[in-house]
Amino acid sequence: MLIIACISSHGFGHGARMAALLRDLLQRRHDIELVLSTGLPEDLLRQNLGDLPWLHRPCVWDVGVRQADALGSDPAATLTALEALEASLPGQLEEELAWLAPRLAAHGGRGLVIADIPPAAVRLAESLGIPLVWHGNFGWDAIYAALGPAFVPWVDHCQRLYRRGQALIRCPFPLTMDWGLPQLAIGGESGTPRFGPEELRRRLGHDHPRERTALLSFGGMGLALDPALPSRWPDWRFLVCDRRLPEAANLIPVPADLRPLDVLPLCQLVITKPGYSTFCEALAQDVGVVAVERAQFAEAAVLLEGLQRHGRHRILSRDQFGSGEWALDRPLAPPMGPPLASDGADRAAAWLATHWCPLP
Repeated sequence: MLIIACISSHGFGHGARMAALLRDLLQRRHDIELVLSTGLPEDLLRQNLGDLPWLHRPCVWDVGVRQADALGSDPAATLTALEALEASLPGQLEEELAWLAPRLAAHGGRGLVIADIPPAAVRLAESLGIPLVWHGNFGWDAIYAALGPAFVPWVDHCQRLYRRGQALIRCPFPLTMDWGLPQLAIGGESGTPRFGPEELRRRLGHDHPRERTALLSFGGMGLALDPALPSRWPDWRFLVCDRRLPEAANLIPVPADLRPLDVLPLCQLVITKPGYSTFCEALAQDVGVVAVERAQFAEAAVLLEGLQRHGRHRILSRDQFGSGEWALDRPLAPPMGPPLASDGADRAAAWLATHWCPLP
């Protein structure tokens, strides 16, 4: 059977959570040929999927929201990018159909598109004559609805496309996804760190106590940081994945072949923006989260609400973060509710294997 995973190019978190699902699905079904159709970097995909077999088609199916930096959005640039994408999609669709159709025929026409969560993916599924299952905690219709009147046509456009799918796997921290489709609600999805703490300590030359170690991570966009800020906390060591960050005595660069998830076992907490995969990974590893508020992105408020419900947390304004008022000398606030279930990838893979990937 042919599985085509259309993954948003907006952020690395879409790739991480889809990888968790796809790993579980491929472990259940060894007859699947997997195609990743996404603009995400191939090295990122390989880090998350390991040695499982897959093919990469470097396609961009959505715009998401253009960002000024990791914490700020650029609505004007987003509108321009949406128009440019809409103009380029017909050519991309024609090219991908020509490449995919013979592979689908080799599987007797048995195929499925799983999309996280580009609306245009339904055009690919319909052109191939196979079903589509959405996977996500929001659609771009909900995000664009919060960006003002200029986005109303795009909200309507996205909703029309989403309603043409066949089903929805609804991830935690959801926004409104009222598309009239059958839904499976799941728990958190997270990969597993690939190395033990002692091996990580040797690789990083890091022997500081976990209780005073934090991961400083703001996703693929990164965030400009005054080197004086971590220096305000000399008793702490900060692991950083962003190569653009300045040097500081207590900043420890993480090698490019390690994911943020891989170094979480060394950390007491992660300092980050609101992000689905980062929150799920931290909660699964029992790592506290210091989250910096993010403007003009509707998902952020829902993620922060979920973080307060399920995890040890502190929420900082951007001004607090930018002035170094990180309050690392004070305990994090405890969760206000139960732990987040961490079986999302397993439940979603079992459901797909049973209902959407029938054996020949």
